[in-house]
Amino acid sequence: MRRLLTVLAASTPLVAAVYLPTASASTGSTASTPSASPRSASTCSAPHVKAPAGTKVEDVTAVAHAAGPVDVPAIPPVGPVHVPDVPAFCDVTVTLTHPGQGDHAKVRVWLPAQQWNGRLQTLGGSAYAAGDYGAGLAGAVKNGYAAATTDAGVRTYVDSSWALDARGKVNQTLLKNFASRSEHETAVVAKEVVADQYHRAASYAYFNGCSTGGRQGYAEAQDHPADYDGILANAPGINWDEFEVATLWPQVVMNVEKTFPTDCELNAFTAAAVKACDPLDGAEDGLVNDPDACDFDPRTLIGTKVDCQGQQLTLTAADAKVVREIWDGPRTANGKQLWAGVPVTASLPGLAGTKANDDGTRSGAPFEVPAQWVSDWVAKNPSLDITTITYDQLARLFKQSEAEYDKAIGTDDPDLSAFRAAGGKLLTWQGTDDQYIPAAGTKQYHARVVKELGSTKKTDDFYRFFLAPGTPHCGFANGIGSTDDLGALRTWVEHGKAPQTLPATLITSTGRPVTRDLCVYPQTLVYKGRGDVADASSFRCAAPHGRH
Repeated sequence: MRRLLTVLAASTPLVAAVYLPTASASTGSTASTPSASPRSASTCSAPHVKAPAGTKVEDVTAVAHAAGPVDVPAIPPVGPVHVPDVPAFCDVTVTLTHPGQGDHAKVRVWLPAQQWNGRLQTLGGSAYAAGDYGAGLAGAVKNGYAAATTDAGVRTYVDSSWALDARGKVNQTLLKNFASRSEHETAVVAKEVVADQYHRAASYAYFNGCSTGGRQGYAEAQDHPADYDGILANAPGINWDEFEVATLWPQVVMNVEKTFPTDCELNAFTAAAVKACDPLDGAEDGLVNDPDACDFDPRTLIGTKVDCQGQQLTLTAADAKVVREIWDGPRTANGKQLWAGVPVTASLPGLAGTKANDDGTRSGAPFEVPAQWVSDWVAKNPSLDITTITYDQLARLFKQSEAEYDKAIGTDDPDLSAFRAAGGKLLTWQGTDDQYIPAAGTKQYHARVVKELGSTKKTDDFYRFFLAPGTPHCGFANGIGSTDDLGALRTWVEHGKAPQTLPATLITSTGRPVTRDLCVYPQTLVYKGRGDVADASSFRCAAPHGRH
């Protein structure tokens, strides 16, 4: 449960460590986007909404909220969230259906009663939740935005009961909603509601998401390039049909090898890898800037004693073998790699979680999201016993997922030429220590975009990707370090100033905060040879290890 709460907190502007976008109305010049005249909550009324193509409007409601706190109720497995000091706003909810398909997707638009900054910000979802439940919306309103989100007609974070219909078949309507359709319809509806409320269109429209939300942002750029002027899509769950199966690999390895290391033991291997590879960038600062260059061999720890809550454990050859295979990633029977493994510097317990049994043995505790994807969507058997999956079976499930779902939810079309032609800007950051979605998939996608467009320059004109050393999945959104990513995107969109670097605060392996100017991929940070290793000015961006 703790692992689940961590990833959900990291990947949505919703939960306990609430992410409130740092780009306020004062970021950059706002001369070109004057605020609408102040409006009181008394003007809050249900607008007439024209249904997006292919839909029917079932219901429209409007509720005025006075200034004060916003309390988001507990949405299992996440507890309640309290957001203080939210300005007065109008909450408009539009329910859409696709006639004959039996779905009911809600679009929520929160409209500041006063001091609207002239912009729309749409918020993405997390895990199997398509959107935000209120904390992210409240944060956007506090920063002057009209804010929007959708539930796509599906359920909450790890409620996958919508996957199959009464006949045991995949619910293609809801999958299509979740994959991309509802996000586009949200953009259409939100813009219409904003224009009705303020009597003018939003000057700029932004999408903001991480993880599932990041994937939704890429879907918008690929499929509906005119929806947003700027898309902030971090740690994106693109290649969904592939990585969701691949991230079950650590559990398969432990089950096949019948070896289930404790969190303490797994953490010992990660700490040793970080320590061994920390100096590769020229500075011992508690960060590995290019984990791809780290070739630490876990077998060097065989026989090492680990203190685990007062108990002395000895790392074994079997432990080292499990870790080595998890780092290597899933392969076919003939040795062909299917997908990247967990980065050597990333936390292992997230996907290689284990639990103690009553009889004193240990067993695997799979992360719910990939386990549900494999059982519900791929095997179409919610009762599937994950512990029985072999290496060969996982490879077959991987290929089956690709064949059945790449077009539906892969979200990896590299042709972004229409988004580029529309003047859109796409900004992404991802932690090199992303334990749930390996950054290797995002790197691969970026390379395919460069190839599709013909040059890095053409790509950098509208799409920039930054790697954050030492940062876990959606870390900045979870308070593990920080960066003003939305502010950088706004400056790029509204003033044409592309981010050459992305200033950030990172947290080292020792818990020390340091500043860094993150590099545009594929460059990596390298120590200049002198200066305080806690200061960004002591580092420069250079070609990555082995690729000069």
